[in-house]
Amino acid sequence: MPDDAERVQLLCLDVDGVLTDGGLYVDDHGVETKRFHVRDGAGLRMWMRVGGHVALITGRRGMAVRHRADELGIRHVLQGSGDKLSDFRGLLEHLGLKASEAAMVGDDLPDLPIMQMCGYPMAVSDAVPEVRAVARFVTVRPGGHGAVREAIEHLLQARKLLDEARRTFG
Repeated sequence: MPDDAERVQLLCLDVDGVLTDGGLYVDDHGVETKRFHVRDGAGLRMWMRVGGHVALITGRRGMAVRHRADELGIRHVLQGSGDKLSDFRGLLEHLGLKASEAAMVGDDLPDLPIMQMCGYPMAVSDAVPEVRAVARFVTVRPGGHGAVREAIEHLLQARKLLDEARRTFG
């Protein structure tokens, strides 16, 4: 029987605390900005270049997330999610995938329902204890500091696609 990581076709990510460091930066005009790590973006491109799907599922809304997703070519962006699990189920149906073919990288309690349903739950190193406890893989790096790249390389290694994915940059 293959390892669950080998089956992953869809990588779902929370945004705040996973793709970002979880800080909310608000300027004097009330404009919110987010900090993304460039290596996470490179990892997401590698994942997609070898045929993987990516989805961002977040409870917050913001144009920074939309801009970053557009820049990276991420088509599945679910912002303002009041029910992440329902949105996850809808995404699986839309893509024709099973939950066992999905991974979720989370950091906080709202991510738990998807993590408990997906085939391969992952957590960033600074996730809350409840999230780390259900994760099959926990990154060394904290959210927003290359943790997503680390998770992607873990999945690519399991699927024996890491070398091929790295060559997409050559």
